[in-house]
Amino acid sequence: MAQVKYRLSRLNQYPFMTIGLIVIMVLVYGAMTLDGGSTNVNVLITFGAKLNALIQQGEWWRLFTPMFLHIGFTHILMNMITLYFVGMQIEAAFGHTRFLILFLVSGVGGNVASFCFSNSLSAGASTAIFGLFGAFMMMGESFWQNPVIRQLAQTFLAFVVMNILFDLFAPGIDLAGHIGGLAAGFLVAYSLGVPRIGKVNVIKRVVATIVLIVGLVWLYMHGMAQ
Repeated sequence: MAQVKYRLSRLNQYPFMTIGLIVIMVLVYGAMTLDGGSTNVNVLITFGAKLNALIQQGEWWRLFTPMFLHIGFTHILMNMITLYFVGMQIEAAFGHTRFLILFLVSGVGGNVASFCFSNSLSAGASTAIFGLFGAFMMMGESFWQNPVIRQLAQTFLAFVVMNILFDLFAPGIDLAGHIGGLAAGFLVAYSLGVPRIGKVNVIKRVVATIVLIVGLVWLYMHGMAQ
């Protein structure tokens, strides 16, 4: 019995959601490569990249699917490395289900922000990954007294600032998507809470949930009206 409990405990600690997401994205990338190449605009559109005109015509799923697509080998390689190392930490802190919700809602949040503020064709898991950075920011604010969490939050804050500064001067980067994903992740993390670490103020959780819902609806409506 003790051995069974130990194995279950080990399984519960294994980042299988993170690994699963990486596997899905690699499989999608492979399918895109076989279909004509992940940098081919027509292939990107076929597989569900964010394209404002099509979203405005009713293809709302394009606010969800882009987080599973990547444009070129370097793009997917860098995102998968980042997702693995950041995802396994967030999954350990939030738990498997909360992690998956956090990832998906952050990705949608980033894509909705991109839909509202950018007309460019876009794809990539960066919107959701920035949401994981946002979750670290939330933990840093909520559990500042924990030296390990505080150090991690400070490190990721510096990383986020450097990334955003880089985004400002790099062509082809979806800055709106990154910032939107970051903000969504910060708010979703509050909404979900982190029971494995400690309690989060109920008022903060309620306010974050309201701001998240209102923000997503406003961004979507504004994007549809353009």
